[in-house]
Formats: sequence, C-alpha cells, structure tokens
Amino acid sequence: MDTEKLNTQLYEKMFEEQEKYRGWLLTQPPEEILKHTYEYTVREDILMSLENNDVSAEQATALLKSPSPLADVFSEYENRETGYMEIVLDCITDRANTVIQTEQEQRKALLATPLYKYPATYARENDELPQYRASHKANIACRDAIDDAIRDHYRDNCLGHDAAKQVITEFGFDRTLYVLANTVREKDWDGRIDHRNKDWARTIPVFEDENSFGDNRNREFVVDKAHPGLLDLFVTQARREYTLSQPLSKEDIQQEASRILSKLQDPREPNSPNGTHFMAQISPDFLLRAGTKEQDKLFDMLPFDSLTFSGMKDRKGLFATISKDENRHQPLRERRPSVRDKLQNTTPAPKAPTKKKSKNMEL
Repeated sequence: MDTEKLNTQLYEKMFEEQEKYRGWLLTQPPEEILKHTYEYTVREDILMSLENNDVSAEQATALLKSPSPLADVFSEYENRETGYMEIVLDCITDRANTVIQTEQEQRKALLATPLYKYPATYARENDELPQYRASHKANIACRDAIDDAIRDHYRDNCLGHDAAKQVITEFGFDRTLYVLANTVREKDWDGRIDHRNKDWARTIPVFEDENSFGDNRNREFVVDKAHPGLLDLFVTQARREYTLSQPLSKEDIQQEASRILSKLQDPREPNSPNGTHFMAQISPDFLLRAGTKEQDKLFDMLPFDSLTFSGMKDRKGLFATISKDENRHQPLRERRPSVRDKLQNTTPAPKAPTKKKSKNMEL
C-alpha cells in the first residue's frame, strides 16, 4: 500500500477515535468536561497536523497497529517536555508589555498636549479648533485620572499622600490645576470644599465656554464621581505639590523665620527634651524646597547668638534651638542687602574723558 493511502487510513482511524471520545465527553457533567478540555484540544491539533502533513509509510503502518493511535500520540505528547508553558508565559508578558508601552505613549502624548484655555468660539475665530479639541479631550482624561487616583488611594477614611502625584506625573501641573480649579469653581456652592481652595480656584482664569444649545462645555471635565470631601483633600494635595516644586522667595524665607521666632517666644519654660533649650521645628515643607543657601539665609534672620539647627533624638525633622538664657524678645534681623544687587542697582557716574598725552609732555 502506498504512503498516501496509509496516511488516509491512519487519519480516518484517528478521526473515528476522536469522534467516539467526543461522544463520550458530551455525556459527562460540566465539571468532568472541563477536566478533559486540554486533552480534547490537543487531540484536535494532532488530527489537524496529520491532515496537513504525511508521515512515512513505515510510520503509518506502525501507528495503524495500535487500537487507539490518537490516544497513544497524545500520551507521547503529554509525557514529553515542551516549551508550551514558556510560550504561554511569553504571550502573557508580551501582551502586558504592549499595554504598558501603549499607556506610556498615551501619557507622553497627553503631557505634550498644550493646555488651551480659550473657549471654542475664540478657537474657531482664530483657526485653532484642533488645539482646542485636543486640549478639551486631555482635560476630560485628566478628570477621569483624578477620579481614579482618589479611588486608588482612599484607604481607612484617608487619602494617600501620593494621590495628586499620580495625576501630576501623567498630566503636569498646568492641566491638573486647571481641571481642579474649574471643578471647584463649578462647586462653589458646596460647603464641603474648604474656602481656601475656593479662593484659590477664583485666581485661576477659566473662560465661559457654551455650545450652540447654551450648555456649559466646562462641565464636561468637572470631577463629579469623587466625594466632595475627598476632592477637597486632593485639591489641597495638588496645590501643595505645586508649591513644593517652586523655588523659595525672599518672602517665603522671611515668613518661615517669623513663624520660628514666634514659636521660640511662645513657651514660658524651655521645651526641649532635657529642659535646657527653647526649640521650634522648621517646617518640613520649607526644608523640601530649601537648599543650603536658603537655610543659611533663614539662620541669619533669626537674632540669637546661641542658635543652632539640629535633629532631636526620637523626633523627626530639623529644629531651631536656642539657650534658655537667650533673650527671646528680639526682632528678626534685617537681611543685609546683596552687594551684587547694590552694584547692579547703582548707576555708575559718567567718567570724565581721558586727556591724551601731549607729544611734548616731559617724562
């Protein structure tokens, strides 16, 4: 018998064997069927392989000798070490990496989308509708990200410290603060939002943006899913993160110096652990923004000879300490004006023209 006929005979025998197996499987309860799903699938693959490929006449003859060649081939496959699970794992990781890469590209695109603050009417008049639409779409995405961040970081009646950072990293300060300001302005009636956040929101310009039906397009990126109390905490977080990203001004340093001076003057008795010094903690937010120069300026403004900045055992942070014998009722020191600023602000007097030496001048 030639090879083609032997392969046809082998396929028909295996096909009949699979049909019997399928018929038996269909009579089983669902739990039992599930147990045999893998075997059934592999047997189908074996049949498909044999349908598309031929084995040698000798190999076909050898397999035809078995009463159940399909079961025998499946057993051989099952007992053989294959890279199947490695392939499955590769598929899982490859798909996950594709999703991660896509999300990173989307975040980069959103971060790169400039914030467009003007209404659609202005954009139409100035041929800037594509910029308006892209920014509006990014605003809505930012709104959703804020809702997600509040949900993800809300635990035990507290909002995690990294909630705002999660959104700012993806959308930047400009868009995040703009969406939050628009939200707070739209919720100005809500007493659960702190008045300080309402006052801040009024400082952010948000133009009216109505469509042809008179509907407010700005409502489309108002954060509405989160509880107003949690939204208020998120706004406070975002504002703080922005403040921490800004360099300290002279006024900031002076304000911190005034605060520390007041704290050092308040207690009647020394408040250090050993009772020998007066102490006041330097604001952690100030330290996050301050470099060595800013700390030196703060030190110079406090009018105490015994002043030191140091840590305390079993206490977090940095403290300003002075001796208990120090005169605490002194005003802040006036900062000496910068020599460079003084020179830059001083207009030099015009120089008198230099007389040329006469050729006949005696030496």
